[in-house]
Amino acid sequence: MAGHSKWANIQHRKGRQDAKRGKIFTRLIKEITVASRMGGSESGANPRLRLAMDKAYENNMPKDTVERAIKRGAGELDGVSYEEIRYEGYGIGGVAIIVDCMTDNRVRTVAEVRHAFSKYGGNMGTDGSVAFLFKHCGQLMYAPGTNEEKLMEAALEAGAEDIVSNDDGSFEVVTGPYDFSNVKAALEKAGFKAEFGEVTMKPSVENELAGDDAIKMQKLLDALESLDDVQDVYSSAVMDEA
Repeated sequence: MAGHSKWANIQHRKGRQDAKRGKIFTRLIKEITVASRMGGSESGANPRLRLAMDKAYENNMPKDTVERAIKRGAGELDGVSYEEIRYEGYGIGGVAIIVDCMTDNRVRTVAEVRHAFSKYGGNMGTDGSVAFLFKHCGQLMYAPGTNEEKLMEAALEAGAEDIVSNDDGSFEVVTGPYDFSNVKAALEKAGFKAEFGEVTMKPSVENELAGDDAIKMQKLLDALESLDDVQDVYSSAVMDEA
């Protein structure tokens, strides 16, 4: 990519996520509750719940808060019932966008998401209009200078699906969505600590944006991410920060 690197973009994304930590507890509680409701309260038999719990503890959520969310999802405590909804659409320059929500009011949520798209230059699409352009997977990023041969050997041994070497010298280990925690732990044990890791919807094709288009696109993403019912926003945009 001209003018910037994969590593720079990952660092930028991590910085933006860190800046939104104020909302992360609310979103994690919703995810734990829904995961418990759908797959049961035993994390050993519910990989989605296990992943949500790992993320909660990584973000220093108190254990009793996690346990209350699990009990609420399992029906042992009263609480709001959330449903999952996915919206799809397009941003600046045809960038593909997925918006995952959890809500107790579908009418409110779709109105807010549609308003954000239209106000900031995007368009909502139909179900399935862009989802096929993304892969649900785990992503672990390692800094330039990491020993490629040893990383590859350890990653494959741990059960990773793929190892990508980027032009800027950084490395990306791709896992199955529910293998993420195990692969990450195995690589840490082998001496490889990821600089950034998440379970995500990874775009198969990226759209590079620069200048005004990048600024407009970031405003659209920020508007969607700021909505209370939104859990995650994924896009095929790669911003030029130069």
